[in-house]
Amino acid sequence: MMLRRVVAMFDERSGASPFVVKTLRYLFPDHWSFLLGEVALYSFLVLVGTGTYLALFFDPSLAHVTYQGVYGPLRGAEMSQAYKSAIDISFAYKGGLLIRQTHHWAADVFVAAIVMHVMRVFFTGAFRKPRELTWVVGMLILVTTLLEGYVGYSMVDDLLSGMGLAIGYGVALSLPVIGGNLALGLWGSPYPGDHTFESRMFIAHVFIFPVIIGLLLGLHLTLVAARHHAQFRRMRRQTNQRLVGVPTFPGQAPRSLGLLFAVAAVLFLLGGLVQINPIWQWGPYEVALGTNGAQPDWYLGWLIGALRLMPGFDVTIGDYTLVPNPFWGGVLFPTIVIGLMLVWPWVERRITGDRRVHNLLDRPRDAPVRTAFGAAFLLWVVLVFFAGSADRLYVFLRISYTSMTWIYRVATFALPLAVFFVVLTICRELQRSDALEADREAAEEEGERALRAASPQPLTPGTERATAERP
Repeated sequence: MMLRRVVAMFDERSGASPFVVKTLRYLFPDHWSFLLGEVALYSFLVLVGTGTYLALFFDPSLAHVTYQGVYGPLRGAEMSQAYKSAIDISFAYKGGLLIRQTHHWAADVFVAAIVMHVMRVFFTGAFRKPRELTWVVGMLILVTTLLEGYVGYSMVDDLLSGMGLAIGYGVALSLPVIGGNLALGLWGSPYPGDHTFESRMFIAHVFIFPVIIGLLLGLHLTLVAARHHAQFRRMRRQTNQRLVGVPTFPGQAPRSLGLLFAVAAVLFLLGGLVQINPIWQWGPYEVALGTNGAQPDWYLGWLIGALRLMPGFDVTIGDYTLVPNPFWGGVLFPTIVIGLMLVWPWVERRITGDRRVHNLLDRPRDAPVRTAFGAAFLLWVVLVFFAGSADRLYVFLRISYTSMTWIYRVATFALPLAVFFVVLTICRELQRSDALEADREAAEEEGERALRAASPQPLTPGTERATAERP
């Protein structure tokens, strides 16, 4: 009775009951692949929580100090205050290493979940009208997340992150016309930058990029809710105007909460049991200690691969270098990849001429050209990604680095083209098989209808999911 009075009082003053009822009746598709987006969201929440803890102890300063902390192998070494504070977080503060490694694992899972979610959306056609803006916002989340991850692991000032910043500085310089001023504006002075550069990275990583990602996530979820989820055709009664799914409560909410706790538990288990980015082994950044075998976080491997695959040529006019070599792999390649993905909904609409509203998803075989192109495009990026590890293959397999580079250069053109035609053929054959199966089922249903017409039988009612008409 008391609870009813409190609810009634709250509703009388806020008028929130229509919104609450609509929220509780919102239908979610009952398919596991839709949980990939939730995994990304809950990884971001873990990132925010662990990052807040780390920010309390991290000192974003490039001032040089002599380490006299608890980690014996580094005692007496000269290092930046930023690197020292990261070492102290790992060894001097209770739970510091657990939180730092959980933060790093959460970043990796966050990016991986977004990439898998993007793949699901692409291959099922969930980006089509009226969800083009939702797709664009999702791609902006991915790009911002890559920048956030790069800045995050770079500001520790260990040997690996210092080398990554040196590469980033070279890529920034390679931009025609504006490269020099842009690099000086970001770094404050020629590499490794002035004493304020570390603080600027800290502010970007802790405040600017998380706020941008949070706002984009909020906009993305709002757009998804406004247009509703597209869903697989799992029942014949599903149409573009009818929703079939699980209501928010008591169906989806307990599942989602369970997934939240599961994601957080797995990330903390990884942080406590599986070592990642042991910065105390890399040591502080020194230019002379840079090695060719250094590898960035996996989600930046495709950019390293592109830089390594490009032949060594510049565009010059007289004594002036118009386009330096790092531009091709460090700027042009990611621009092509991200740019094509951003505009793909309109490219496909122009090619197919399909301007209809799509609330039902395709199976990959239902769109052979899109599926074939997506498989070829994905293989192209993956091959460039693996090219970034050519030096590691040289160490383990003793294969000539030059030979591997040329193999990857040929493979990045030949294999995606071959995969395009193979996948296109497979999809079309599957479509023919579906058509034959549909004809057989239609004939069987026609026979059953004729039999029922001759001797009608009562039908057994079955259970149904919740349904609703689309607005």
